[in-house]
Amino acid sequence: MTQTQTVTGNTRWDRVRQPRVWGVHGRIAAALVVVVALLTGVVTAAVVTLLETRQVQREVVRDYYTGLRSSQNYFIGMLDSETAIRGYALTHDKASLKPLNESGQPWAHPVSGDLSKVLPDTRAVPKMQEAEEAARIWYEDWAAPMIQLIDSGANLTPADVNEGRRLFDNFRSAYTETINTLRPEREKAAVHLADVTNLGFAIGVLSAIICLIAGLVLWILMRRWVSRPVAFLAGEARIVADGELGHQVIGIGPPEFVQLGADVEMMRHRLITEVEQAEQARRETLQARAILEDQTQELQRSNRELEQFAYVASHDLQEPLRKVASFCQMLQRRYGGQLDDRADQYIHFAVDGAKRMQQLINDLLEFSRVGRLSAPSADVDLSECLENALLNLETAKEESAAEITADDLPVVHGEAPLLTQVMQNLIGNAIKFRAGAAPRIRIAARRDGEFWEFTCSDNGIGIEQEYADRVFLIFQRLHAKEAYGGTGIGLAMCKKIIEYHGGKIWVEPPPAGPLAQPRDGVWQPGQDGPGTTIRWTLPVSSDLKVLELEPTVKVTR
Repeated sequence: MTQTQTVTGNTRWDRVRQPRVWGVHGRIAAALVVVVALLTGVVTAAVVTLLETRQVQREVVRDYYTGLRSSQNYFIGMLDSETAIRGYALTHDKASLKPLNESGQPWAHPVSGDLSKVLPDTRAVPKMQEAEEAARIWYEDWAAPMIQLIDSGANLTPADVNEGRRLFDNFRSAYTETINTLRPEREKAAVHLADVTNLGFAIGVLSAIICLIAGLVLWILMRRWVSRPVAFLAGEARIVADGELGHQVIGIGPPEFVQLGADVEMMRHRLITEVEQAEQARRETLQARAILEDQTQELQRSNRELEQFAYVASHDLQEPLRKVASFCQMLQRRYGGQLDDRADQYIHFAVDGAKRMQQLINDLLEFSRVGRLSAPSADVDLSECLENALLNLETAKEESAAEITADDLPVVHGEAPLLTQVMQNLIGNAIKFRAGAAPRIRIAARRDGEFWEFTCSDNGIGIEQEYADRVFLIFQRLHAKEAYGGTGIGLAMCKKIIEYHGGKIWVEPPPAGPLAQPRDGVWQPGQDGPGTTIRWTLPVSSDLKVLELEPTVKVTR
C-alpha cells in the first residue's frame, strides 16, 4: 500500500471510528442561532418597553393633564360664579353677575364623564361626581334663590350668607379630594414613566453590549474555526510549493479542513509521482535529443555526400557520358548503312541508352534540388504559372490539338518556378497519356477552409486505382518506354513540390460504372478514355485577403 493510500485509509477510519465533530457550517450555524436568539429577546424586550413607555407617556402628558385642566376649569368657573353672586349681593348691580354668565354654568355641565373617558381607571371620577353634585345643590338651593331675592330688592341676611358659604365649602371639599386623588396618581404615573424610560435605556445599552460581545465572540470563533486552519494549511502548502515535496501536509481545526489537508496530502503524493515521471521523461527526452542530434549530424553528412554526388553526377558522370553519346552518334552517321543490320541496331541501342541515361541524370538532379536549392518565397499568381507552363508545352499542345480550360486561379505563397513545374508536368502527362480523341484538359480551383484545392482532369487513358500511389514514386512507370516516353519522374516531382509547399496530392478514384477500354489494345480515333483526375492542395496565404472566385471557364493559350 502506498503512502497516499495509507493517508486516505486513515481518514476514512477516523470518519468511522471517531465521534462525530461539528463542521464549520454547523458551528457557525449554532453560533448564529445563539446570537439571533439573544438579539431576538433583547429586541422583544425593547419593543415591549417602548410600547409601555408610549402608553405611560400618553397618560402623564395627555390624559392626566386633560383631567386636571378640565377639573381646574370647572373649579375656576364655580369660583367666578360664587364671587359674582357675592358682588351682586353687595352692589345690587346686574353687571356684577357678568362672571356668572361667562363661567359656562359648570353646575349644568359636568366634566366627570370626560374625565372617565381619558382616565377610566382613576379613583377621582367618583370624587368629581360628588363635587358636581355639590355644585348643583349650591346653585339650585342657594345661588338661584339668592339672585331672585336680590332682584326683588331684599338684602341677604348673615344666615343666608353662611348657608351659601357652607354649601360652597361642600363643593370645595369634594373638589379638593378630586385634585388630591389626581395629583398622586399623576405623580405615580410620572415615576413609572421614569422607570420605564430608564429600563428602555438600559435595554438599549444592553443590546449594544450584547452586539459588541457577540461580534467579538464571532470574530474569535471565525478566527479559530476558519482563519487559523486556513492560514496553517496555506503555510503547509507553501512549504511544498517551495520545493520541499517530502513535507507531510496535515490539516487542523474542523473536519472540513482536516479532510482538505488529507486531500492536499494526496495531491502531494500525486505531484511527487508526476515529478518523478516528468524527470524520467526529461531524461528520456535528453537521451532522444542526443540520438536526434547524432542522427541530424549523420543526415547532414549524408546530405553533404548527396550534394557531392550531385556535383559528380552533373559534371564528372555527364562528361564521359556525353563522349559516349557523341562518338556513338558519329559512328551512326559515318558508318550507318556500311555495316550489317545488326551493327546498325547495336549502334542505335547505344545512342538511345546514352540519351536516356543523360535524361535520367538530369531528372534526378532536378528532383534532388527541390527544397534544397530554392529561391525566396513570394506571392505567386497561379494564373501566370499556368500561362508559363502552356508556353513551354506549346509544341505538344499544337501537335495533339489539345483543348485546355481553366478557372480563375488564386494567389498563393511559394516559389513560382516550382509551381510552374507542377502545372507543366500535370498538363504534359495529360497530353502524353491521351486516348484516341484529342486531349481535353480542365484546371479548376476552389476554397476549402484554410486550403485551396486544385483539380487537373482529362479524357486520357486513366490510371487504375491499384496504381494510384505507385505513380508518385520516382522512376515508376506503368507502361513500356516504347509506348510512352519519359523517365517516370514527373508525378514524383509534383508530389515533392506540393509537399514542400505544405499541401498534398492524390489521384481521384474513377467513377463507378464501366470504363472505356481500347479495342485490341489500341485506342480508336475520336475515342475518349476513362480519364484521370489529379487533385492537390496548397495553403491559403495568410498575408493576402483572397476572395474565392465563382468558377468561370476560359480558354487559355
